[in-house]
Amino acid sequence: MRPIQAVIHSAALTHNLGVARRCAPVSRVMAVIKANAYGHGLLRAADALSDADGFAVVELDAAVRLREAGFRQPILLLEGYFGPAEAPVFLEHQLSAVIHCPEQLDMLSAFRGPLDVFLKLDTGMHRLGFQDRHFPAALERAMGARAVRSVTLMTHFARADEPGGIDEQLARFRSLTGHLDLPCSLANSAAILCHPQAHGDWVRPGIMLYGASPFADRAAAEFGLRPAMTLASEVIAVQELAPGEKIGYGGTFEARERVRAGIVACGYADGYPRHAGTGTPVLVDGQRTRTLGRVSMDMLCVDLGGVPGAGVGSRVVLWGEDLPVDEVASAAGTIGYELLCAVAPRVPVAEG
Repeated sequence: MRPIQAVIHSAALTHNLGVARRCAPVSRVMAVIKANAYGHGLLRAADALSDADGFAVVELDAAVRLREAGFRQPILLLEGYFGPAEAPVFLEHQLSAVIHCPEQLDMLSAFRGPLDVFLKLDTGMHRLGFQDRHFPAALERAMGARAVRSVTLMTHFARADEPGGIDEQLARFRSLTGHLDLPCSLANSAAILCHPQAHGDWVRPGIMLYGASPFADRAAAEFGLRPAMTLASEVIAVQELAPGEKIGYGGTFEARERVRAGIVACGYADGYPRHAGTGTPVLVDGQRTRTLGRVSMDMLCVDLGGVPGAGVGSRVVLWGEDLPVDEVASAAGTIGYELLCAVAPRVPVAEG
């Protein structure tokens, strides 16, 4: 069996939920576990986050799986429903829906029972939600619909990870809703951590639950967050390169002196980013070193020069323990979210 493995640290998930609670002590916490809980496993993450006040997903089948597994908290579908045929599923499993467009309001006639809705305002993200001029009519329709039991108002911040990045959107939201006595949900991970004025009735932690940072310039550890996934493998071969020799597809790395290179059982088919170039950080036997050359489908190469005792069988941490996924992502020109979500189904998963 190939030695690569993703280890999920359930205790870290629980700990990170506690961080969210401490940051937003008067808000209810809706744990965002969409995309298979950011690659950590839907039910595994839900178990570790069982003290959350609610869950948010995108996939209807994920919501049904949570209900069938016995989770009784509110479950919110972040993109709502996509057709009237889904109405019976929402009602049978007592699911809540985001409503973000007139077409979804039209579909309310298909619902024959109580539905809790989150009416989404577009305050500047320009992705989903009702714009200012359409919001009053949308709210009136939602409030007047027989099927609607409750309405919560929500929006999503586009730049909560920047200083002052929520100010314009928050001001717009308040100008439209400040006179209404309705609950609201505004804060994503970045706003939970740094913008207490936006916490509202429900907060929606996502990436912070998995121990990664929503900020490009602030590490997760600054906020007391712990990595919930370690992706690890082993060295399966060692190559000695003479000066001038190259390694990997395209020969993108050329040795300037003698180089001892370790071949690791991990590649882009496992979810490691192909665009991670020479110098991306990696741990070998607990010591920091770097990748060499181009990542291939099933393997990548690492520099063993500073790890003289390393050889075949040496443990390699691609991210996780003592190597934040955000640091690896930054070196690869992407974000930690993508790396966590991209771990391939062929990678075995274990509890840590």
